[in-house]
Amino acid sequence: MLIQRLILKRAAKAWRKAPGAAVPTICVGNLTVGGTGKTPHTEMILRLLAELRPELKPSVLSRGYKRKSKGFQYVLTGSTAAFAGDEPLQIKRKFPGVSVAVDKNRVEGCKALAENGADIIVLDDAFQYKKLHASLNIVLVSYWRPVFEDSLLPFGRLRDLPERLSDAEVVIVTKCPHELDPEEKDEWRTKLKLREGQHLFFTTIEYDAPVAVWPDEADPRYNYSKTVILFSGIADDRAIRAHLSDTYKIVEVLSFPDHHAYSNADMRRLASAIRRYPTAALITTEKDAVRVLDCKKVDASIRQRLFALPVRASFCDEADRAAFVEKLAGM
Repeated sequence: MLIQRLILKRAAKAWRKAPGAAVPTICVGNLTVGGTGKTPHTEMILRLLAELRPELKPSVLSRGYKRKSKGFQYVLTGSTAAFAGDEPLQIKRKFPGVSVAVDKNRVEGCKALAENGADIIVLDDAFQYKKLHASLNIVLVSYWRPVFEDSLLPFGRLRDLPERLSDAEVVIVTKCPHELDPEEKDEWRTKLKLREGQHLFFTTIEYDAPVAVWPDEADPRYNYSKTVILFSGIADDRAIRAHLSDTYKIVEVLSFPDHHAYSNADMRRLASAIRRYPTAALITTEKDAVRVLDCKKVDASIRQRLFALPVRASFCDEADRAAFVEKLAGM
């Protein structure tokens, strides 16, 4: 554990000395292995930038976790999750007018995007990339698994030191209840040990109505189903379970590893669950849906009833939103 801490401290020191990119960059990162909502917050930033400065040409750069392609690649709406990674593909399909690219080398990736006209680049998960220092660093902390109650891997889910929060200009506590009292917010600031001048915001997760993954093949009867089978490959499914439980009876939950590449065998598992609950709809997350679309053999019974649940991050109160927008405006 001591050696691990020393390695992380050296990496943080290198990060602090790293150069920036040719254009302004916003890093959306965290200290944990998944579960904080980086993709919904990246999408939220894109929406806010479009409102604030519609003349801008923002781009998104991601590593493209678990993709099979190599080097710098632009993500197209017709790309596969295997080629681009599930989260970059999800972002591109929701924001088709935004340039989305993947590159393990963030320095070269930023250079390529800037040379192709990007005015500002949103870096999805680059807080641990020690060769590039973003203009604005945002670190996300889950309300349900705060860093001050967690441990470094392999004993916990922290992949970085909790004290690295001091390197962020903005810390966002995500997946909060819709209402937080001022005393609880003050308690969070104290427990996170934030320095003076750091911004602390609180966001919650909101869901839109389920959307058919295969619109042309969807059976409209399943729009009205009161029972659902939930399956997902995400780090923390508590929020989606809680949301669905308000409207549906969840008859079965199938959990897969984070960023799981779905196979024909997995599709057979889903088909078996459907046979057990023939009137239930299938619901999954948006990023799981883009991976399911890569499967070559998906039974018609799945295509008829599979829905993705769109998710959005939003601020818990208008004051937080206004202060965050002001921070973006100053870039």
